[in-house]
Amino acid sequence: MEKIEVTSPAKINIGLNVIKIREDGFHDIATIFHPLQLEDFIKFEKSDKLEFHSNTSLIKNDDSNLIIKSIKLLEKTVNKKLPVIIKLEKNIPIGAGLGGGSSNAAATLKALNSLFNLNLSYSNLFDLALQLGSDVPYFLNPVTCYAESRGEKLFPLNFSISYPVLIVNPGIPVETKWAFSLVKPVEKSGKLKAILKTNKFEIEKLKNFVTNDFEKILFDKFPVIAEIKFKLYSLGAGFALMSGTGSTVYGIFTNLQKARLAQLEFEKNYFTYLNYTLDKGSIT
Repeated sequence: MEKIEVTSPAKINIGLNVIKIREDGFHDIATIFHPLQLEDFIKFEKSDKLEFHSNTSLIKNDDSNLIIKSIKLLEKTVNKKLPVIIKLEKNIPIGAGLGGGSSNAAATLKALNSLFNLNLSYSNLFDLALQLGSDVPYFLNPVTCYAESRGEKLFPLNFSISYPVLIVNPGIPVETKWAFSLVKPVEKSGKLKAILKTNKFEIEKLKNFVTNDFEKILFDKFPVIAEIKFKLYSLGAGFALMSGTGSTVYGIFTNLQKARLAQLEFEKNYFTYLNYTLDKGSIT
């Protein structure tokens, strides 16, 4: 095999609660990761040197680039060079709370493991992924999961959201490290974890117990994010929440027509994406 092309999906957080600061400086969290159909596309082709190309100039060709960082970590692990030409088609907004960079990192680990026949096990890749970022391990197998600890302890949930989910991003990149430096950890009652016992929850009840601890921080700093959430509700969303550390807000609609009308309204000013699949394991 001389080249490989892979997809790299986005995710949303259905709730994000920061429980405590750990002794290693990271934070213990509780969240539910849910994958989206919104994807980046990455091509890797064997070469005699490492090259990176993208459809956006916002991603630099240096160690701040998680794709490059992933390759260098792999090279260190297997003790050999892995020269490839990388072509990234970036569709997921950057610094948006949708996990695009982490997803790219996980996709790179898997792709190069296959392309160069490195024979690294899933456990090996998991350990490398965690070195790259707290939510990178999730993207090695991006299915709906309850997550705790740093986000690497994953418990698959047997449902998917078959209702339309409208993604709205105002184009404000948020640095995760900055957001975590301002959040105040609070021990929660574990309501998110209760979903593990039922594998389902009702959309109209989400507002009662699903929260994102980063909303107040981001709403105070960037009021437009709060305005988007309010407007999603006014346009008929059954539930709306900021994803991750922001700045994306998503709305879950029970009516596809309302979701499409809301998208038409938001897309005048913001990036939007309507995620909609019809599955039997739905939120009802």
